[in-house]
Amino acid sequence: MLAQRAPKGGEPQALGRSRGGFSTKIHIAVDALGNPVDLLLTEGQAADNPQAKVLIEGKPSDHVIADKAYDANDTIKAIEDQGAIPVIPPKASRKNQREYDLALYRERHLVECFIGKIKHFRRLFSRFDKLQNRFLSFLQFVSTIIWLR
Repeated sequence: MLAQRAPKGGEPQALGRSRGGFSTKIHIAVDALGNPVDLLLTEGQAADNPQAKVLIEGKPSDHVIADKAYDANDTIKAIEDQGAIPVIPPKASRKNQREYDLALYRERHLVECFIGKIKHFRRLFSRFDKLQNRFLSFLQFVSTIIWLR
C-alpha cells in the first residue's frame, strides 16, 4: 500500500477526484487462474503506471499482461529486469511500436473477471468504509473468499 497524506487530524482515506467523481482506484495483480496476488489502493486521480512496479516487485512470473495504461519504457524495463516478458499493447502515440503476443494478451480478461467478482460484495462497490486501511482490509477478506471458492 502506498503512503498517502492523511487528512487533517485523521487517517488516510485513499479518496480523490477523477473524471467519474469522488473515487478510489483498486490496482490488482492476479495469477494465471485469476486469483488475486496483490492489491493496492490509490486516490481516483492517481495514474495506473506508477503502481505497476509495486505490483510486480518480488513476484516471479514468465509474462506480465497489462493494458495500454502500463505502456511506459520504465515499466517495460522493470518487467524485463525481473526476467518476465511484457505483454502490453503499445499506445498509439508511441513512435516505435513494440510487438506483443495478442493471443496471450487475451488472458487479461482474468483481471476483469476478478473485478466482476468483487462487485458482488455491496460493501466494496459502495465504499461504505471511509478509512483506507478498513477498505483495504475488507478487500483482502473478499479476495480470500474468492481464493477459497
